[in-house]
Amino acid sequence: MRTLIGGCFLALSLAMAGCASSPQIPPLTVGDVDLERYQGTWYELARLPMFFQRKCVQSQAEYRLRDDGRIAVTNSCLTLDGERQVATGEAWPQVPGETDKLWVRFDNWFSELFPTLTRGEYWILYLDEGYQTAVVGHPDREYLWLLSRTPEVSPETQARLLAVAHDRGYDVSELIWRAELPK
Repeated sequence: MRTLIGGCFLALSLAMAGCASSPQIPPLTVGDVDLERYQGTWYELARLPMFFQRKCVQSQAEYRLRDDGRIAVTNSCLTLDGERQVATGEAWPQVPGETDKLWVRFDNWFSELFPTLTRGEYWILYLDEGYQTAVVGHPDREYLWLLSRTPEVSPETQARLLAVAHDRGYDVSELIWRAELPK
């Protein structure tokens, strides 16, 4: 009997360890996105910490459809000392015809040398019907952005975006919020 209990305990332990090490289920995305409506200016309300944005206190992104079907991307931010940083690049669907999961690559010498290594995943996790607010993240949940067409939103809208991000499995306790610049 002791051997049977020990064997069951070992099997249960191994099964639990296998579950703990298995990859997370990818977050849900919105499905079809009308990229023509999505283009334009998006203000970052909050983000998870990210190396490339470590000095940014106010960020925004401009998306513009190109004639070749790709999206021109211009990200810009202001630092606390008022310096403007700009990065340009392009985005395109990971799977042709599926517009909620995009590849994004920024223009720099490294991406010219290693184009496949330098592309990032941009998954649209939430988008309101009016294309005014969005939640965008990376499928491994390492990166997250809460976006709006305006630099500020109501407390109710902020709560809705936080709830969506949390429901998709992102740690919202680490978010960095858009800061006011000193006058």
